[in-house]
Amino acid sequence: MTANPVRLQAIAAVEAHVPPPISFDPGEEPGEIFGSNVFSLTVMQKRLPKTVYKSVVSTIEKSTPLDPEVADAVASAMKDWALEKGATHYAHVFYPLTGLTAEKHDSFLDPVGDGTAFASFSGKTLIQGEPDASSFPNGGLRNTFEARGYTGWDVMSPAYVLENPNGNTLCIPTIFISMTGEALDHKTPVLRSQQAMAVHAKRVLELFGHSSPENVVAYCGPEQEYFLIDSHFFLSRPDLLNAGRTLFGAKPPKGQEFDDHYFGAIPARVLGFMMDTERELFKLGIPAKTRHNEVAPGQFEIAPMFERANEASDHQQLLMTTFKAVAKKHGMECLFHEKPFEGVNGSGKHVNFSLGNSELGSLLVPGDNPHDNAQFLVFCAAVIRAVHLHGGLLRASVASASNDHRLGANEAPPAIISIFLGEQLADVFDQIAKGGATHSKEKGTLTIGVDTLPNLTKDPGDRNRTSPFAFTGNRFEFRAPGSNQTVAGPMVMINTIMAEALDYCATALEAAVSEGTDFNEAVQTLLAEIVANHGAVIFNGNGYSDEWPIEAEQRGLKNLRTTVDALPELISPEAIELFSKYGVFNEGEAHSRFEIGCEQYILAVAVEANLTLEIGATTILPAALRYQTELALNVKALADAGLTPDKSTLETVSGLVATLSAGLATLKDAIAHEHLEEPLETATSIRDNVLPAMATVRAAADELEGLVADDLWPLPTYQEMLYIL
Repeated sequence: MTANPVRLQAIAAVEAHVPPPISFDPGEEPGEIFGSNVFSLTVMQKRLPKTVYKSVVSTIEKSTPLDPEVADAVASAMKDWALEKGATHYAHVFYPLTGLTAEKHDSFLDPVGDGTAFASFSGKTLIQGEPDASSFPNGGLRNTFEARGYTGWDVMSPAYVLENPNGNTLCIPTIFISMTGEALDHKTPVLRSQQAMAVHAKRVLELFGHSSPENVVAYCGPEQEYFLIDSHFFLSRPDLLNAGRTLFGAKPPKGQEFDDHYFGAIPARVLGFMMDTERELFKLGIPAKTRHNEVAPGQFEIAPMFERANEASDHQQLLMTTFKAVAKKHGMECLFHEKPFEGVNGSGKHVNFSLGNSELGSLLVPGDNPHDNAQFLVFCAAVIRAVHLHGGLLRASVASASNDHRLGANEAPPAIISIFLGEQLADVFDQIAKGGATHSKEKGTLTIGVDTLPNLTKDPGDRNRTSPFAFTGNRFEFRAPGSNQTVAGPMVMINTIMAEALDYCATALEAAVSEGTDFNEAVQTLLAEIVANHGAVIFNGNGYSDEWPIEAEQRGLKNLRTTVDALPELISPEAIELFSKYGVFNEGEAHSRFEIGCEQYILAVAVEANLTLEIGATTILPAALRYQTELALNVKALADAGLTPDKSTLETVSGLVATLSAGLATLKDAIAHEHLEEPLETATSIRDNVLPAMATVRAAADELEGLVADDLWPLPTYQEMLYIL
């Protein structure tokens, strides 16, 4: 028997890693490069005629319709700026329903008759592109042979130059629609839902005396969790390479139980990666703010500043692409799967949500006396109504095969969508329900007991990490989105349900005032009614407790545990009516999202099932059989020598080999029978048959990992991947 070369060579290669050279000038001033590769308002102001610049600013900041007449001037200035930055091509960047980023590159250069070429880029080209629409998920909106699709310039999200060692590219964020106008992307619904929410937020503000308020926008600050492992380990694991998560792997002797990784000292190699990524993000105008170790070994987090939701969504996609590229440069792989390692903390992408404008700031800031801040209370009550009525849509917006491994686990919120308000706001709304709020719990002071340390301000309420939708002081944090998902989906749902809730609030207040009711009295009546009808969604307790699902059911809250349970929410009659009323999706577009969700689930699990079958049969079973043979030969040798051999290990290994073989046969049969007519039926059958079969195979394989001789085990182990960096 010889030692397995792949795994042991990978370990040796990791230990021999040499850090890449520093890629920036150490003397570079902080902030010097921020936005340097962005065609920002500052750049436009310098390069555009004043009237053109004002027109563009009006569209960006006030949501006025884009004047097509300005496109040629913008395109010319954008081209000249990009050429100065070394760009040779331009790309209309869009976000198809794969969840990834798509782009088609075209050269600036056009040939002329004398054998030379000149750089051109017209307003028409800037505004509209035409990529093939037939090869992207469309959920039945397009036939395979119908290829035409259009990209449209989104002036709200700035163009940028993406650097590459072999040449730079001007990237223009765009929408992506079919020839018949249906949205084939994530950006278009974000813009539609944002517009719908703004209309009704303005109505509410006008009722509070704000004449002609600025356009209200949704803000988003997504926190990104991720894992880093060495590339040698990644390439030695076919499951990570193809599925993004480990389909096999025994629990390591030391996991996260010591709580010693969270906020710990950042390893030097990882810190180098972080500094490199942040510099690239800064050049692209992405406001990275916080970096730290996360709970699990090998897990980390980055958190940006708040931005307009549309731009934040674009930046999130760009951030993930940047992290992947820079990690490779550092000899590592960045893993965005929600649960790449079983038994340790999974990764989310917490979507911090607020709404407001430059004139009024955030509309979800309670102030020092929330009970007196009627405007805040109405907007907060709108959130309560929205989440209670449409929690199923919020759950559906984060549904995926990969996120199913995380939701409801010990590090993630449960699949039951509820709201945490904190002690102060919960008390205020409780007072409202009883007849009117008269006071708010005040901030306190923490006395530490050390003379040299100052007393610290104590917030009037604690945080709750088990809540999927938690108020955190000046915003709500939607904690259910998965780390590998676009934040566009959750933001579409939040904007849409907020449009409905604000519409309801504005209509109720307008009607009451028109009938002669005092405005403050009308507000009190509205708030009390919302608390009475929708207060069941407020839960400040432990979302991980065994009692909560029982209590949630009694409250009438949905527990959509899996993607298969959640996706039908997208096509319920209530959802179709909601989407249609606020112009976010037509019925065909809503059904397409449902169809694509089912299809993506089926494909993701199918890949994992086939990988489980392949790795189990060709890698793990042969290693176990070799060890079984080795044990059998040793037993025979001892018996031949007249000794009484201990057969317990051989019997245990032989039993697990038999279980593994039988499990692989069951899995193969389950895969062969998962071809039903309806997508939801297929997805349901896969969940109920294929996933349990995979779990049986894994259980036997993981137990064998703890028995088979180390020099025979073929796959890098958890303790190696998570701790050797």
